[in-house]
Amino acid sequence: MKKILLILFILSLGFTLASAQDSTVVNRLKKHINFLASDALEGRQTGSRGEELARNYLLDYYEKNLPCVTASIQRFNFSVKANPHDTIAKHNLVNDQPAYNVAAYIDNGAEYTVVIGAHYDHLGYGEYGSSLYAGTDKQIHNGADDNASGTAAVIEIANELCAKTALHKMKYNYLILHFSGEELGLYGSKYAAEHLGEFSFFNGVSPKINYMINLDMVGRMQKDGGLSLSGVGTSPTFKRVLNNIKSDSFTVKLSESGVGPSDHTSFYLKNHPVLFLFSGTHSDYHKPSDDAEKINFKGEANIIAYTMKVIDSLDVCSPLTFTATKNEDNKETPKFKVTLGIMPDYVYSGEGVKVDGVSEGKVGATAGIQTGDIITKINSDKTKDIYEYMAALAHLKKGDQAKIEVLRDGKKIKLNAQF
Repeated sequence: MKKILLILFILSLGFTLASAQDSTVVNRLKKHINFLASDALEGRQTGSRGEELARNYLLDYYEKNLPCVTASIQRFNFSVKANPHDTIAKHNLVNDQPAYNVAAYIDNGAEYTVVIGAHYDHLGYGEYGSSLYAGTDKQIHNGADDNASGTAAVIEIANELCAKTALHKMKYNYLILHFSGEELGLYGSKYAAEHLGEFSFFNGVSPKINYMINLDMVGRMQKDGGLSLSGVGTSPTFKRVLNNIKSDSFTVKLSESGVGPSDHTSFYLKNHPVLFLFSGTHSDYHKPSDDAEKINFKGEANIIAYTMKVIDSLDVCSPLTFTATKNEDNKETPKFKVTLGIMPDYVYSGEGVKVDGVSEGKVGATAGIQTGDIITKINSDKTKDIYEYMAALAHLKKGDQAKIEVLRDGKKIKLNAQF
């Protein structure tokens, strides 16, 4: 009986320690994201005072909390046209202005280095034209999910890696990278991928890269949602390893392509294996409403735990071999003149197009489409996936009417749309 009680105590202790660790991670995530997505940073626009405040926060955190890392910054220049309809920007062209990447290096004396990255910039007030905000008053785009969430996740991964480094010798070095300029066109990651040797700890010699992991928008895990993991085809090792890693908290949707609208693309184009983690889009994307109170902190902590399983599994593998992939995320897109004004759920793996958000006043909202609906048909065209959905829209023009078939709570509903 005593032996049984001892076993139960040990099991309960393990559960308590795990719960405490989860709580610690969640609390740190809240601290990181609440600061990075606060109004004080004014949307962290590339090259702005807000970007500087975010940069200083990152450097200060690494220098004060993680003695296992050496922190550094890297300057690059960017040029961008301002939104011609914007009343905030003073000029129509921002030319050759400075911005900065932030790095933290864990040197394990290895031959190869793994890059873990996320961009920390966002849209500011939307003055460079990427905002989807329809209003006319000046509003800060705080970018809590995009990408304070990924920035915070990378900080926590650095914490985990330092703890592991202290316990045992890891096979690879780890380079933590925070990019600026992503929203303007991957400026920071492109520069970093081409000039890694510029970071002070590399002394002008670019390291050998094993693979790169990018986290972008990992803060809005839905209750019944999943995690999108792309880049699986960029090394034959990924499929073998990832098929053996499961999560009790969410499903993982794997994608082959190494190219996508985020910073991993810059490293893929330099022939490095890449993985890209993304918890899905939402109706607050690139709007002032992407705020910290909407973050699923527990869901993000689960994504970090899953990412660490991936890193741990790859740490024991030989250096990865790069393979080029077909860019399945950029299949030939049909040209269409009308839209429903809905935000698809790109993580949804079932048949049909699941609606993650509906824009007020647009065709879809007027027709009665709701968040959570699954669009299965437009007129006679079936919409089994996002590509069939776009092909169906390509058959329509302004002024047309269309019958939209959706599944709502398992029931088939027919709606009428006027374009």
